[in-house]
Amino acid sequence: MSAPAQRLTTSAMIASFADPGQRTAPAPFGHALARLAEERPEIVGLSADLAKYTDMHVFRDAHPDRFFQMGMAEQVMLGAAAGLAEVGLVPFASTYSVFATRRAYDFLCLDIAEPGLNVNVVGALPGLTTGYGPSHQATEDLAILRACPGLTIVDPCDSVDIEQAVPALADHAGPTYLRLLRGKVPTVLDEYDYRFELGRAALLRGGRDVLFVSTGLMTMRALQAASRLEADHVDAAVLHVPTIKPLDTAAILREVRGDRLVVTAENHTVVGGLSEAVAATVAYAGVAARIVPVALPDAFLAAGALPTLHDRYGLSTDALCARVRADL
Repeated sequence: MSAPAQRLTTSAMIASFADPGQRTAPAPFGHALARLAEERPEIVGLSADLAKYTDMHVFRDAHPDRFFQMGMAEQVMLGAAAGLAEVGLVPFASTYSVFATRRAYDFLCLDIAEPGLNVNVVGALPGLTTGYGPSHQATEDLAILRACPGLTIVDPCDSVDIEQAVPALADHAGPTYLRLLRGKVPTVLDEYDYRFELGRAALLRGGRDVLFVSTGLMTMRALQAASRLEADHVDAAVLHVPTIKPLDTAAILREVRGDRLVVTAENHTVVGGLSEAVAATVAYAGVAARIVPVALPDAFLAAGALPTLHDRYGLSTDALCARVRADL
């Protein structure tokens, strides 16, 4: 008699994408921001009624006099953050990515980006990190925000990336957008002698057959896929791109070459994200390369359990390995 199949339940709003038994860190963004605020009195935090679900509650509890609860008014929150930055404070304004991009874009663009203010917009639930369907799945946030002049965009892989990115974003003079991984976030990059540098990509492992160019949680999946592909005698490199804008084109051109397959991997629609940015970089440089995009489809996605959705839409490690095997 075969063992019963594992039952996958519908994902909660704050479901984790961590694998069973994987090392994780709790609320790395909230703890990193609270630590930074101990050293820098100008750091302030804002939330659009979602402090618990963006890990801003850690900062709120540590520094209640420097936390502003703005309610369900994302446009007002970003306008207030701009005003705080105008008087010399360094705001971190948190909400869900869909609300920061779809709902409050005009305020981000004209109140924050156009005057070049040091406001850090923190968007939780980027891409396909919730099973609650299109109203909360920010699958097109990179496509929207890459076109905003002067905006720096960071898509971290894990807790290490987030903890190191927070002080770097605070130090950056202009506006930033962080695709936040919240809750129990996997810890991966500490095994690769990695250090986050704003605007820099990092080659995490070398390989002669395949080059993964990945960002966000898909770097974790690319590393897992590279390890699994060794059993098939496929040697895969992984170039992690934590900063989407400005893009480290020099690192990409250094690693992309015609004698190995290039696979881009991102937790975002195939339209307007990392894959198109890499393809444009390569094409503009006149470099010949075969590029295969692994990304979400140009569609509104289904609701359901995250493991099921990641398999369905090609973001799981199994799906990533299968894509490489099919294209080699």
